[in-house]
Amino acid sequence: MQKRTLGNSHLEVSALGLGCMGMSFGFGPAGEKQAMISVIRAAVERGVTFFDTAEIYGPFTNEELVGEALAPFRGQVVIATKFGFKIDLNGKQTGLDSRPAHIKEAAEASLKRLKVDSIDLFYQHRVDPEVPIEDVAGAVKELIRDGKVKHFGLSEAGVQTIRRAHAVQAVTALQSEYSLWWREPEAEVLPTLEELGIGFVPFSPLGKGFLTGKIDENTPFAASDFRSIVPRFSSEARKANQALVDLLRQIAERKKTTPAQLALAWLLAQKPWIAPIPGTTKLPRLIENIDAASVELSLDDLREIDSAAAKITVQGARYPEHLQKLVGR
Repeated sequence: MQKRTLGNSHLEVSALGLGCMGMSFGFGPAGEKQAMISVIRAAVERGVTFFDTAEIYGPFTNEELVGEALAPFRGQVVIATKFGFKIDLNGKQTGLDSRPAHIKEAAEASLKRLKVDSIDLFYQHRVDPEVPIEDVAGAVKELIRDGKVKHFGLSEAGVQTIRRAHAVQAVTALQSEYSLWWREPEAEVLPTLEELGIGFVPFSPLGKGFLTGKIDENTPFAASDFRSIVPRFSSEARKANQALVDLLRQIAERKKTTPAQLALAWLLAQKPWIAPIPGTTKLPRLIENIDAASVELSLDDLREIDSAAAKITVQGARYPEHLQKLVGR
């Protein structure tokens, strides 16, 4: 697996990481613990060094899973986690909380669950409008000074927030959604990251599974599957968006690869400081994703994909309205 450096930070990670959220939360029932540990460790054996979790995934259970799975590989892997939500005693998310005191409490708790002495990459999960981003960056700066955190990140932040945070404490990476079916970051976010020397970590690089070609208009989603409330995953939107998957499949067949591998290879080809984090609970899918790192796309291939994709208008919002309010601030 090739390595990439996230911006000017000197934080080196595998070109493809592993998003661990779906093992515990978000996409239906949680996976069986030992099976998920096996998938995470299989990723390490195949060269993945970058793992993504958050306190809210579960809550808490995903950090515990990742901490246990990666305990034998301390010093060989980079673990990213996130703070910024208010979680009540019943484990229910009740809003945002990025007050400096809460950030420090969250860091201490994450360190214990992850079984590490220092958090490699600590993201603010969503921008909290009640707390100036300078205060957030300042709190993480203190954690870095104290050796409890190594790098500061933001998730789903807008460009003005990124600039203001970066002026207080260098931002190593921004994590936001980016894929062939969500290209909004290309307008303002990517140029800003390039200017400031910040890496980009795309989540949902396979469109929450849609770009794999394994989901169609008739695919059922459990009530606990986040996609069941996403407008882009309504049956009508999936039927309309099938055109993008059909395009990927045609080009993939010619390249002797899969739609998922083509979608990941396209992302990797956009910038050398992009490190996508596809998630999976299945070993065959993990191997398929990892093999995408060796798919080479020529300039002609990229032009063909872009030209064909430009003719397709993806249908449906990527978030329901109440969640859309939390992004791009």
